[in-house]
Amino acid sequence: MQLSPVPPVTAKMKTLLIATAAAAMVPGAALAQDAQSAKSAQDNQSGHRVRVGLGAKIEPEYIGADGTQVAPYFKFNVARGSNQFKFSAPDDGPSIAVVSSNGFSFGPTFDISSKRKESDVGAPVGKVKTTFEAGAFAQYEAGDSWRVRGELLKGLGGHDGLVGTLGADKIWRDGDKYVFSIGPRVLFSDSKYQRAYFEVTPAAALATGLPVYRPSGGIHAVGLASGLSYQFNDRFGMFGFGRYERLVGDAAKSPIVREFGSRNQLSAGLGLSYTFNVDM
Repeated sequence: MQLSPVPPVTAKMKTLLIATAAAAMVPGAALAQDAQSAKSAQDNQSGHRVRVGLGAKIEPEYIGADGTQVAPYFKFNVARGSNQFKFSAPDDGPSIAVVSSNGFSFGPTFDISSKRKESDVGAPVGKVKTTFEAGAFAQYEAGDSWRVRGELLKGLGGHDGLVGTLGADKIWRDGDKYVFSIGPRVLFSDSKYQRAYFEVTPAAALATGLPVYRPSGGIHAVGLASGLSYQFNDRFGMFGFGRYERLVGDAAKSPIVREFGSRNQLSAGLGLSYTFNVDM
């Protein structure tokens, strides 16, 4: 049996063979790239970004004080994957949302009220210990533009009263690049809270010459709060806030406030933040 000679491979045939091999490789490469992209997206969503910040703030020495004090100013946020950090106003208490659906969220929150010494006031009107406050918050967010929030807390030790805040915020943001917010606040409390800070007992009246005064509960302040955060890059940023409160009602009428303090309460802070990734 005689074999037929193999025809020579021409340049045209080489081009055809190369094109056929390349076409066969493209689907495999595309599938590999899609798989890698899917894995990267899954890894991105399974990880978390953590933002921590530290700075300083000035705030009233105690509610109704005329002077201010310097205190540390902290920031802590967590976001899943590439999701943007959830908005929080600078005067929100640390909180955890145990219910979150359709813009509504609810959960526990806490705060700490600083102590008031008689030397801070400059008169023997009684002291108030540092108070740990625990309670709950509820809020509703209308997309990235508006938020309404309320908090109610019970003092554990110290003033032993109930204190709460109602507030609304208008929000402007570009993802995590910058976030600016501003909105009104209404602060309310029960008689235990207000008597801890604003009452003049008969003993204190005798020692100071102030008239006896016994406040009741209700709205004790109204105010305005604003916050700003700005990222220089993916890692470093800055954050700050400004807040003004005006004492009203029985709090504003207190002889302690009128003689030794101020109805105007100002606070502000500024700090630097750092963002990093954590695989969870």
